[in-house]
Amino acid sequence: MPHQGEILQESIKNSGISITRIVEELGITRPTIYRKFKEETLDYGFVKRIGEIIGHDFSNDFTSLQQTALSFTPTAVTNNPINNVTTRVNVLQQGESDPIKQLMALQTKYIALLEAHNELLMKVYGPK
Repeated sequence: MPHQGEILQESIKNSGISITRIVEELGITRPTIYRKFKEETLDYGFVKRIGEIIGHDFSNDFTSLQQTALSFTPTAVTNNPINNVTTRVNVLQQGESDPIKQLMALQTKYIALLEAHNELLMKVYGPK
């Protein structure tokens, strides 16, 4: 049975949309997406975003066991009318009390944030 990264890779391949377009829209590098293809479990937000880009619903591709294994913490977005500030509030998934899974989810988010930061630096300052 293929793992989540392989399912993601196959879906992108079948969509006909180039990896270049996907990484540009996600703000990540090509090596990052290729690393994701090798991962057995993926972050829900990452999978959902790729699904939006390629026009694919991954909920039918992952078994219910794989869906519960997705390491993610959905975020609820609330608007604060007083300050005109949009804040993100973490909403813990039911049953997500395993500290190892929480740590892995945070690590995935941290890596994605670092890669987005590097991409922004490359856009602003260019290659050296």
